[in-house]
Amino acid sequence: MPIYLPELSDDPVAPFPDPRTALRDPDGLLAMGGDLSPARLLTAYSSGIFPWYSEGQPLLWWSPDPRTVFLTNGVHLSRRFRRDLRRSDWTVTADAAFRQVIDNCAQTPRAGQPGTWITRAMCEAYDGLHELGYAHSIEVWDGVILVGGLYGVAIGRMFFGESMFSAAPGGSKIALAALAHHLDLRGWPLIDAQVENAHLMSLGAMSWPRDRFLDIAGALAGEEGEPGTWSERFGRLSASCLADAPVVTTGAAGPIGRGT
Repeated sequence: MPIYLPELSDDPVAPFPDPRTALRDPDGLLAMGGDLSPARLLTAYSSGIFPWYSEGQPLLWWSPDPRTVFLTNGVHLSRRFRRDLRRSDWTVTADAAFRQVIDNCAQTPRAGQPGTWITRAMCEAYDGLHELGYAHSIEVWDGVILVGGLYGVAIGRMFFGESMFSAAPGGSKIALAALAHHLDLRGWPLIDAQVENAHLMSLGAMSWPRDRFLDIAGALAGEEGEPGTWSERFGRLSASCLADAPVVTTGAAGPIGRGT
């Protein structure tokens, strides 16, 4: 059975159980309860654990096996998409509209899902991590209109992807390509995408045994980091320049993390 965690008021730094002891059915369920405080979330991600639950459920914590990841120099973009991208006048920013991105992710319909796992409590929790400089967003703009984006958590030299959305075709794919390009330039090798699906694999994602993921992601997350906004470091990127970024040139569009 999964372990029940104490509330923040009882023990703000209560450790998680070893993620290698997570259930096989449902795959990766590790613990229940606890809270979404910044300390709890940072401990979870650093340990290869993430929250995932629906409204009305208890807070559930997961560490699935295998784990889905992207190498930051291994995102797949089709040649056709690159041709279209060269003509695009869209731009990409970071941390310019975090709450707008997470709200869009929460409101975007998901195939096969009647609702959203991004509850109001989740939105508030990641907003708090953003204020502390640990949660970040990538935004794709058509003029002043937000047409795509993603968000996740950065600890040390590791990025843990949470969700992405498209309000126009290609919006989320450009966000992912821009994130990967930015992280690759900074020497961050890995993006956690959590749970496998066909769309992720078509974009170049790989399935790693959980032990391998925990060892590598844990080491990267344990390195000295620089919490804070990414706005200035990222700047405003022309989406068209991603057409010639050094990423693999096969595959098609798809989601990251648990949603498109």
